Amino acid sequence: MERTAPPGETAAPTAGPPVPDVSGLLDGMPRQRGPVGTAGAGVRESGPVAVPRPRSLRPWQLLPTPTGTPFTFGYAALLCLTSLIAAHADPALVHALLQGSSTDVAHLVRSPEPVLIGSALWVAGGVTSQFAIAFVLVLTALERRIGGLRTAGVFLLGHVLATLATEVPVGLAVLVGHLPGSSLHRLDYGVSFGVATGIGALAGLLPLRLRLPLLAGFGWMLLQDLLAFTDPMTNWGHLIALGIGIATWPVVRRWYAARLARDGG
Repeated sequence: MERTAPPGETAAPTAGPPVPDVSGLLDGMPRQRGPVGTAGAGVRESGPVAVPRPRSLRPWQLLPTPTGTPFTFGYAALLCLTSLIAAHADPALVHALLQGSSTDVAHLVRSPEPVLIGSALWVAGGVTSQFAIAFVLVLTALERRIGGLRTAGVFLLGHVLATLATEVPVGLAVLVGHLPGSSLHRLDYGVSFGVATGIGALAGLLPLRLRLPLLAGFGWMLLQDLLAFTDPMTNWGHLIALGIGIATWPVVRRWYAARLARDGG
């Protein structure tokens, strides 16, 4: 029978075989499972876990590159080429090229596909115009988020729909006699409708603190152009194109989320 110590007394330790000093070996022993927040004696706590630093925006990422944004880079190079032609070629030749690429009603009725593509190969005002600069910055940012083919789809959607939305009413107005027949041959070309759509689509992928200033600033600029009444059909087309870009938010957000998931966030 085991003897118990009287109250108030401490039982003498039981003699046993000597235990070797293993304190130096405990560091190499695996940690035992136990309740959360408890740790085995003699086990070192692991060092602090390194937290990955957030990726900072690099200035050169604002510009297109052949590998990072091939669609925007190739398209921008093509626009530079056509702008050089427009600036240095014979004026009669340039006028003939622009007239042949114009998305006016007469051309849209006869050959819609060639002129819709051809009109997007020119920049009204040259490579230093505001829409040319916006083309590079906006499409680069959009392509980095959703990819080249989808960026091309967004651009083409706005270019085609905004063109039809402005030219079809002109044709109907000429048909009922509200506009002269010369309106069927108005010169209409450039990338501005596609760029405006890209701005609207990109805004949906930006944080609210950037989205609101972008939409407010660009929308105010378009409203000022419309109130100036210098080219109301084109100005209405820009507003329509911006609205088309905003309407793509549900789709471009899904594309962006899928791309983030594929790239690991």
